[in-house]
Amino acid sequence: MAKEYKRYLVTSALPYANGPVHIGHLAGVYIPSDIYARYLRLKGCDVISICGSDEHGVPITIKARKEGVTPQQIVDRYHEIIRKSFEGLGMSFDIYSRTSSKTHARVASDFFRKLYDDGKFIEKTSMQYYDEEAQTFLADRYIVGTCPRCQNDRAYGDQCEKCGSTLSPDELIDPHSAVSGSVPVKRETKHWYLPLNDYEQFLREWILDGHKEWKSNVYGQCKSWLDLGLQPRAVSRDLDWGIPVPVEGAEGKVLYVWFDAPIGYISATQDLTPDWEKYWKDEETKMVHFIGKDNIVFHCIVFPSMLKAHGGYILPENVPANEFLNLEGDKISTSRNWAVWLNEYLEEFPGKEDVLRYVLCANAPETKDNDFTWKDFQARNNNELVAVLGNFVNRALVLTQKYYGGKVPACGELNDYDRETLAELAKVKGALEQNIENYRFREALKEAMNVARIGNKYLADTEPWKVVKSDPERVKTILNIALQITANLSIAIEPFMPFSAAKILRMLLVEPFGWERLGRTDLIAAGHEIGEPSLLFEKIEDDVIQKQMDKLAAIKAANKAAESAQNIDAQKDSISFDDFQKMDIRVSTILAAEKVAKTKKLLKLTVDTGIDKREIVSGIAEHFAPEELVGRQVLVLVNLEPRTLKGIESRGMILMGEDASGKLVLLQPGEKTNNGAIVG
Repeated sequence: MAKEYKRYLVTSALPYANGPVHIGHLAGVYIPSDIYARYLRLKGCDVISICGSDEHGVPITIKARKEGVTPQQIVDRYHEIIRKSFEGLGMSFDIYSRTSSKTHARVASDFFRKLYDDGKFIEKTSMQYYDEEAQTFLADRYIVGTCPRCQNDRAYGDQCEKCGSTLSPDELIDPHSAVSGSVPVKRETKHWYLPLNDYEQFLREWILDGHKEWKSNVYGQCKSWLDLGLQPRAVSRDLDWGIPVPVEGAEGKVLYVWFDAPIGYISATQDLTPDWEKYWKDEETKMVHFIGKDNIVFHCIVFPSMLKAHGGYILPENVPANEFLNLEGDKISTSRNWAVWLNEYLEEFPGKEDVLRYVLCANAPETKDNDFTWKDFQARNNNELVAVLGNFVNRALVLTQKYYGGKVPACGELNDYDRETLAELAKVKGALEQNIENYRFREALKEAMNVARIGNKYLADTEPWKVVKSDPERVKTILNIALQITANLSIAIEPFMPFSAAKILRMLLVEPFGWERLGRTDLIAAGHEIGEPSLLFEKIEDDVIQKQMDKLAAIKAANKAAESAQNIDAQKDSISFDDFQKMDIRVSTILAAEKVAKTKKLLKLTVDTGIDKREIVSGIAEHFAPEELVGRQVLVLVNLEPRTLKGIESRGMILMGEDASGKLVLLQPGEKTNNGAIVG
């Protein structure tokens, strides 16, 4: 039997304050978290929902350097954008804090100091990259070079964003500093490490034996890490942005962001309430971390080890991490601007906050990566929210206004079909609870929408617009039931679509009902006067969606152009004009072309240079068929020293161009001219 808890602590992964929030963040973390917290509040539980901006770390300092501003200015800007965006989408955090606050600096410093004083850290000296020109140690993200796997020359010391490979700075080809551009050197530096290996047995018993009910992606990733064996992990960094390491001899060092950030949940709770300890230190509290799958290790291995090392804190009861959401078949990428940004959505789709909440929950990547498409967004709005939910509520209210002047009619004697409908309605509460409490929010949303489907079917089958002519008393019962279903809808959809739930309540002119009344058929008394009905949702037209598709197409084109520009070879060494004059380039016509036997790449070309007819061997067989070359005018370097290839004397070189993708193009005169014309 499941344990009963006195209170709940719900945390949501702290978004990184170097950019806005996008739909991948929402589907993976924040919408599930908000559904869960709203549900618990509706049930009358003691619950607090904690979130805030993660404002330290290397990417923020890199962005600040690029923009010529301070890291504080960067985090101030994006903290406010994120905070307003969350507020606009109806995120019901009890506090939205930040890790640059004074409270957080104190709490994180005290946390580190206790572990330090208790001898829980080990000190290690290692060789790390140092920029002599900038006089600073370089974090992995500050080291740039060529990826050894895909040859991308913009790879970072921790990852190649082009091929996705995880790297170390030592693997990069030709590493250089992103700060000064100079070649870094290795220097000795001292750091503090949390020996995760000391907590391996505890983690095995706590997770592998004690939490087999966790989602398979979470449990599996934890098991994999534990089976491979845990290693000490650094908790400090050589950096000038962050919380200073609070011990002597640590000048120029700050707390590593992965150590600092999760303590942000504790500091935020301290800012929220003086009773913070009952949420963090009482075993009667259930703590649940909502995160994306890229944060599983930090929240299931690292942070619990920190809490265990400190002592006195409870551990998370569950960590329901979601998979990733893709966008139009491609991985969401902040660096490539391939995302739907929440702040932009709220500006471009005013009044449609619940549409995004609905679509992202209905398509949530709970068990596997899923894909967001604008066409699916439009279809779910038009075919589900407008045609099912909105349609039912509108019909129930409009018919009540039409037949009874907006006053709720009394319910008469129920027939078998009425009782069947109400029995089906009564089942929804249990199904919703079962799914939400097991973090199956997609299924829960289906159950909430099922209330509207029950109502639509009931109206369609009873046809009050026809029956009113022959049996007006029966219509009173039908519409009373329809209005009770509408009131139930306001409860069932509130965790998922709070704006729409509130709108239903305003149209019914009633106060919120509370979760315990879900499934009841006496929510609205006979004689109560409802308000004027209005549409809950509006159809989204094709041109609106096309505008978003065009926006993404422009982003894709810009990314492709930028990628091509990145891969253009650097300019070669300068030559004198006299050296250039030595090159004899002539317009020539290809008379014949054939593959060179026993080779894949070579073609033998017979060309008319205007001077003579000669043979040239060219390595272009994988790019051109022989027959498509015959008759073409090309540019030939005719005074290149002859070479013998596969027994053929090659006298000259066909001039070609190669784009960033490796595609070859023939360089040709702009218009047909005589063979032998000199290029220069």
